[in-house]
Amino acid sequence: MSRTTFRSGALAALSIGALVITGGLLTGGAVASPQVDSWVVPQTQQAGEYWTAERMRAARPGDALVAGKTPSGASGPVTAGRERAVPQQKARPAKPGAAQSPVPHIGKVFFTLGGSNYVCSANAVSSANESTVSTAGHCLNEGPGAFATRFTFVPAYQNGSAPYGQWTAIELHAPTNWTSGGDITYDTGFAVVSSPTGVSLSDTVGASGVAFNDSRGLTYSAFGYPAAAPFTGETLQSCYGVATDDPYGQSESQGIPCDMTGGSSGGPWFIGSSSAGFQNSLNSFGYGNVKNTMFGPYWGSVIASVYDVASS
Repeated sequence: MSRTTFRSGALAALSIGALVITGGLLTGGAVASPQVDSWVVPQTQQAGEYWTAERMRAARPGDALVAGKTPSGASGPVTAGRERAVPQQKARPAKPGAAQSPVPHIGKVFFTLGGSNYVCSANAVSSANESTVSTAGHCLNEGPGAFATRFTFVPAYQNGSAPYGQWTAIELHAPTNWTSGGDITYDTGFAVVSSPTGVSLSDTVGASGVAFNDSRGLTYSAFGYPAAAPFTGETLQSCYGVATDDPYGQSESQGIPCDMTGGSSGGPWFIGSSSAGFQNSLNSFGYGNVKNTMFGPYWGSVIASVYDVASS
């Protein structure tokens, strides 16, 4: 059964100047796992002033990048270890008159892959570096192939506004199951971003707690910025429901009732009934013949390893 995304080959060479780490030291002394591919983004490939309002509007929904992806079969079942949770980080109190948004830590990410500009959804997550963003693996790496360039997080995006500015990625991290094999089961990535103001991301917008190796079949609230009809991509949307197994048994992904479309890729799934819960998955893909269902990866030990490298 082939996959389609939100109802709607060869390994690419990394650009000169890129540094890929698959088991060694990252900047700051973080140790990368063999399960993790990490890229320190060269300054020449960071966003700078690239993302104008016009380019943001013209960016294509990132669901096109996951079309046709399936579990590789070589990875075996998702590794599940001890349940683990990292608590949320609260933002510093906003100054009087500061712009507000329904969910400050959720936003859009804009990036370039294969010479085209794309948009996905993302979320700030609790981390030691206070600068970590979660999104789908296909929103930062071709799977298999190159990492994205000009990757930028815009928290609390709404109707073209960026009330907290643009946060440019300086590191990108994803499971090798995705970067080497395009295995949809592991469609998650994390970015480390730089501050446009000198104040950390977590202190500016807050950051969600994260949880790994939890039970299956939980109740989730999912968020994202769907851009394909009937949505416009200009406002945050949400879904809610109990997770069920992939009906085709192709992966250990789970599905929840949801009508979000392309552009919502990478948007967070929170355990419970609101955006205040622990993030435990994200928007990944949909089947053309399974209506109004969004599927997300199970966050087990491999994705926890990617988080550990990114967040340190």
